[in-house]
Amino acid sequence: MLVTLSASATPDAGLVDATDLGYLLHKHPDRAQTFDLAVGRAHVLYPEATAQRCTVALLLEVDPVGIVRNKRFGGSDAFSLAQYVNDRPYAASSMVAVAVGQVFRSAMAGRCEARPELTGVRLDLEIHVPSLPCRGGADLARRLFEPLGWTVAATPVPLDPAVSGWGDSRYVDLRLTGSLRLADALNQLYVMLPVLDDAKHYWVSTDEVDKLVRAGAGWLAEHPERDEIMRRYLAHQRRYVADATERLVTLDGEVGADVGQVEPDEQVLAPPPLARQRADAVLAVLAEVGAGSVVDLGCGEGMLLRRLADDRRYTRLLGTDVSARELDRAATRLRLHEASDAERERVRLLQSSLTYTDDRLTGFDAAVLMEVIEHVDPSRLDAFERAVLGHARPRVVVVTTPNVEYNVHYPTLGGGDGATMRHPDHRFEWTRAQLRHWAQAAGRRFGYTVEHRGIGPQDAVTGPPTQMVVLTRVDRATTDGTEGSAA
Repeated sequence: MLVTLSASATPDAGLVDATDLGYLLHKHPDRAQTFDLAVGRAHVLYPEATAQRCTVALLLEVDPVGIVRNKRFGGSDAFSLAQYVNDRPYAASSMVAVAVGQVFRSAMAGRCEARPELTGVRLDLEIHVPSLPCRGGADLARRLFEPLGWTVAATPVPLDPAVSGWGDSRYVDLRLTGSLRLADALNQLYVMLPVLDDAKHYWVSTDEVDKLVRAGAGWLAEHPERDEIMRRYLAHQRRYVADATERLVTLDGEVGADVGQVEPDEQVLAPPPLARQRADAVLAVLAEVGAGSVVDLGCGEGMLLRRLADDRRYTRLLGTDVSARELDRAATRLRLHEASDAERERVRLLQSSLTYTDDRLTGFDAAVLMEVIEHVDPSRLDAFERAVLGHARPRVVVVTTPNVEYNVHYPTLGGGDGATMRHPDHRFEWTRAQLRHWAQAAGRRFGYTVEHRGIGPQDAVTGPPTQMVVLTRVDRATTDGTEGSAA
C-alpha cells in the first residue's frame, strides 16, 4: 500500500525550501526509515527532495497471515478464507491510517521543535493514494474532502482494463491538492481512509471515540457529512456515535465562541473534550477529599480507572460493571495481564450490579458513578440508593449525569429523527432541579450532605452540559436506611 504527500515551496507563505517538510514530519529526506508496526512494516522514503518540491512516500507491507494470528486484528472467524485472501496488502484502508497515526504522530499533533514556525504555515500540498477502497464511489470522496478545502480528483479503477464491459471496481485513484497546515492534512487523511472504506480491521472500542475527537478537532464538527463520517469511523455503533457527537459539538461550540474575539496573531486554545472535563472534575473531588481507596461503579471500559491507576496516591482501586465484556476491555486497557501481583491486588475488577447489595463494595473512601445513574431504570433507583448509600456507605459518593436542559444546544437531539436523549441506553435525563431533588432526598434518608457542581461550558439559561453532586457521609447518621441527621 502506497501513499505519497508532496509539498511545494511557497516563499510568500513561509516555506522557502520544500525539503523543510522533513522537519515537520520528523523524518530526514536523506534517509530511508523502516518501522515495525502491529499491522506490518512501514517504510518512509523521499523519492523527490528539491528546494522547489519535496515528496514523502509511506509504503506499508502487510502480512495477512500475521494479522489473522493477531487476536486484535484476526477476529473470531480466523479460518475464513477471506481472512487470508483480501485486499489489505494492496489497498489503502484502515491499515494505512494506523501507519499514518504512528509514523507521523508528532506531525499530526503539530509539534516541531526544530522549526516551530512552520507548524502554522499553510503548505501547497498534494496527496496521492493510487488504490483506495471507496464504498460510495468518487462522489463520496469529493463530498468528504472538498468541504475541507481540497481539490479532489477521484478516478474509478476498472475491474480489468482489458475488459471494459466489466465496469469499475469499488476502488479509486485519489489525488488531493490544496493549501493546508500539514497537521490538518494528516489528521483528515487519518480519519477519512477508514471512512471511505467503511470498515476497520480491528476491534472498535471507546478508544476510537478519543481518536476521532482528537483528529477531528477544528474541522469535523462543522463538516456537512459529519454524521456519516462518525457512523462509518465508529463502525456504526450508536453509543459511540452519540458520545462522539456530544463531545465534538460541545468542543466546537467553545471554539466558535472565541474565534471572533481574538486578534489574528493570538493563539486560540480549544478546551478539552467534555468527557475529559468530567474525568478531571471527578479526580479533583477525589483529591479534595483525600480519598485513598476508590470504587468506580459502572466502570465500563476503564477510562477513569486508567487515570486513577496512574496516580500512586490511590492504594486500593476497584472497578465494577454488570457487563463481563466491558470488564474484559477494562482489563486490557489497564494491562492487568501484564501487571505484577502487587498491582493486580491494588487494582481489581469484578462483576456486580448497582441495584444489589454487595459486601465487596464496602470499606472504600469514595465511590464514583460517572455517567452511570441515568442507565438505571427509575423504578430501581430506590434499590440503587440502598445498595450504594445504605450498604456500601463510602465516605464520599461522586455522581455525574447529563443536564437535559443543555440538550437544546445539540442539533442532533430533539430533531426529526426523534432523538431526545444523548445515548440510546439512557433511561432518563434529569434537569438540574430534578437531580437536586433526588440527591437531597437520598442524602436525608441515608445520612449524606449534598453539594452541587457543574461541568463544562456554563450557559446562562440552560446551565452546564454535565451536572455533578458530591454526597458526603455524616458519621452520626444511622446506617439502616432510616432518617439520619444530615447537616
